[in-house]
Amino acid sequence: MQQLASAIDAFFSFPAYVMLPLIIFVMALAVRMKLRDAFLIGLRLGVGFAGVFIAFDFFVSNISPAVEALSAVRGLDFPVLDVGWPPLAAITFGSLIGPLSIPFVVVLNVAMLALGWTRTVYIDLWNIWHFALVGALIQIVTGSLWLGLAATVVIAIYGFINADFSAAYVDREVGLPSVAISPLSAIGVIPFGAMMDRIYDRIPGIRKLEFNPEKQGASVGLIGEPMVLGLLVGLTLAIAAGYSLRDTLELGVHIAAVMFLLPRSAGLIGEGFAPLGEHLKEVLARRFGSEHELHFAMDVGVIMSHKSVMAGGLVMIPITLVLAFIVPGNRILPIGDLPGLIAAMSVLVLLHRGNVIRAVLTGIPLVAAYLVFSSALAPLYTRLSANAGVTFETTREISAFIDGGNPVRFWLFHLFQGNIWAIGVVPVVLVLLWVARRHAAERRRSAGTA
Repeated sequence: MQQLASAIDAFFSFPAYVMLPLIIFVMALAVRMKLRDAFLIGLRLGVGFAGVFIAFDFFVSNISPAVEALSAVRGLDFPVLDVGWPPLAAITFGSLIGPLSIPFVVVLNVAMLALGWTRTVYIDLWNIWHFALVGALIQIVTGSLWLGLAATVVIAIYGFINADFSAAYVDREVGLPSVAISPLSAIGVIPFGAMMDRIYDRIPGIRKLEFNPEKQGASVGLIGEPMVLGLLVGLTLAIAAGYSLRDTLELGVHIAAVMFLLPRSAGLIGEGFAPLGEHLKEVLARRFGSEHELHFAMDVGVIMSHKSVMAGGLVMIPITLVLAFIVPGNRILPIGDLPGLIAAMSVLVLLHRGNVIRAVLTGIPLVAAYLVFSSALAPLYTRLSANAGVTFETTREISAFIDGGNPVRFWLFHLFQGNIWAIGVVPVVLVLLWVARRHAAERRRSAGTA
């Protein structure tokens, strides 16, 4: 067990933008692509993802001090510290469930592919921590390793199903037919989003409202440019935080720069993966027939070239801060995970055909749930962190606003403890999955005829 844990620690000591290109490079060679092509595919993916990470780090370094200053200016005090998703990932892999979850999830994925229960090949091994986190929480509460692994398997099945759904939206809106999205934070809310999209279609006033920077382009004016939205959000936050004129202008330009650089880096990811996807399609068609189609689950960076994705996440940032001040039961100020709203909202934006208005309407109740659930689970995350040897220079409890408050993970955490309300929600989840399946199938047919 210690040797397995050491090997996994060594593997995951490499950043995601190093691991994924290596995996893709090996995969490309395995399906007999030329060495030159395989190398360039892997390199483009690595450079693209590195660009996304660099831009996000810059985003965090600029926006976090502004949010902290805003809290201080308004005289607000939140007892839970938002440490963001990276510490949660480290805590998960530092638990016993974390290393064990990787072979379990990989075998599960292979089994579901063999049985035809999924079309998604989950190559994004790093993001398996999204599944393992609920297992680690179950284990620390119940003391049962096997119950924790069972919870990990259940949420992984849920993740594979929703990754299949996400592929339809990525194909339709971004034009990448072989790509699915991997993180649970982005795909786990697809059933709720699909239901809300059906509801909007039936409300006369709302169904005609549309703000789609990707499709409408110049018709929506300057506000449709992610750079301009970034400038406005940066200026607004700086003014609310009491920044000086110089610092206000700097923050506005910095956020505008992030909104420009992220899509460029994401475009390189799509450019790198497209040839491999086409080659794999040809190989599968020769061996299994043209109807055999696989999707390859990747991080959300691959779809951040979409203008509406960038706009939707950015618009939600100030809305989230307002909600943090007014939602009952919230004890956390979104800081560490706040930039992750762009990723968390990404698939919802695609699901709503790039309509930012619908995505924001869907995102508001989800953000309220993130706030309440991440606050409620903060004592457990703090305990799990101590057990994993991950410490923070604070006396406050720790959590992560988005990944710490994921509604699916919160529900399964209580379901595996036998809570009555969680059991009662099971039929609701099944109905939502059915709605999502039909919704994604419609988008897939639409992509095929576009």
